[in-house]
Amino acid sequence: MTLQEPMPGTDPDILPDPVPLMGCPYKADPYPLYEQMREAGPVHRVLFPSGVHAWLVTGYDAAHAALNDERLGKNHDRGNDRWRARASIMPEPQHSQLQVHLLHQDPPKHTRMRHFVTDAFTPRRIESLRPRFQELADALIDTMPETGPADLVTGFAAHFPFQVLADVIGLPQDLAARFDRDWGKVVQPVGPTDPGRPLYEARLHGLQSYIADVVAHKREHWDDDLLSRLVVARDRRELSQEELDSMIFQLLVAGQEPVTNQITTALIALFRNPDQLARLRDEPDLLPRAVEELLRYDSAFELTTWRFFDKDSDLYGTKVPAGDSVIVSLCAANRDPRRFPAPDTLDLDRTPNPHLAFGHGIHFCPGAALARAELQIALGTLLTRLPGLHLAIKAEDIEWIPAVLGRGTNSLPVGYDRRL
Repeated sequence: MTLQEPMPGTDPDILPDPVPLMGCPYKADPYPLYEQMREAGPVHRVLFPSGVHAWLVTGYDAAHAALNDERLGKNHDRGNDRWRARASIMPEPQHSQLQVHLLHQDPPKHTRMRHFVTDAFTPRRIESLRPRFQELADALIDTMPETGPADLVTGFAAHFPFQVLADVIGLPQDLAARFDRDWGKVVQPVGPTDPGRPLYEARLHGLQSYIADVVAHKREHWDDDLLSRLVVARDRRELSQEELDSMIFQLLVAGQEPVTNQITTALIALFRNPDQLARLRDEPDLLPRAVEELLRYDSAFELTTWRFFDKDSDLYGTKVPAGDSVIVSLCAANRDPRRFPAPDTLDLDRTPNPHLAFGHGIHFCPGAALARAELQIALGTLLTRLPGLHLAIKAEDIEWIPAVLGRGTNSLPVGYDRRL
């Protein structure tokens, strides 16, 4: 079956054009819609809450190919006026100062910039830091109530990834303690006329001032860590000031919130599959393989960021105008039955498991090894030290974050028998 062919027995005309990707039912469970879209074809025009129209790639083969398609660039300069009118959520000058990080660059600039961060996230280095990560996880569990109920986001998931990140990149404890998780919401679209715009801009200014303080501190107190090396690269003119600030912005935001969200999506998946949760608790050696399956089953990176053609192009039989945004649905690709047998089943024995939760190609997540270690340690620690861990509300009452590109929850009420 080719990428252009719908699966047998389906009617592609039942989908609206564009397909709206919004609303609480969609955020709670987007998979029925993704299944419908996959069956109708690999590419669909979609509408986001901000009013942006985009082209969504849904099937595994199409997604894998799009992530490696050299015709598709990430630089925002490729976006046309229709896209720019609604998608440039950051005002100037902040957009130009904070949005020139790796996710928005193409080779050769992307290659040059990525070179500065890869050494900090190598699997060997991350493996050497596991004992420290375990200490951080245990310390957080020690502060939780001796018995439930408790909120696993405020009590654990919102803090553990950032504490780990701070150690990995060299963010001093006093500066790490000042970081406001609320600043991470600057990546969620808030239009110029939205009532929440003043709060959005306040978050943006707060984060930008914080980044300036980080740079000033590292310039004065150099150490052999990633943040110091980035500041030195700026002083040697190997990075521009905008590139430096944007890369720190990306580290602080992309290095924490997605892992926080992935902890919640993984736990929810296990709560909904108690037999798998019990097995994982009893067989901790399953953790590495289980984490891969949990990443596939419900990824915190639901959709990729924008990609653009620089001229009108064909995308699996669909004509996409130059400068229109193309987005890959990683979650839809990871549930494609053409690639994964019984894709809606959480199978901790699934192997091989070539999921796309971290993307693919030149923009494959440089922090993948770190995220995997964090998830293994987080889940292993929670299941070991909180026996009887279970969801304390009905599954249908979970409030999913309204983020456009990601999945997760801002709270996760749980119960447990005791704290070990």
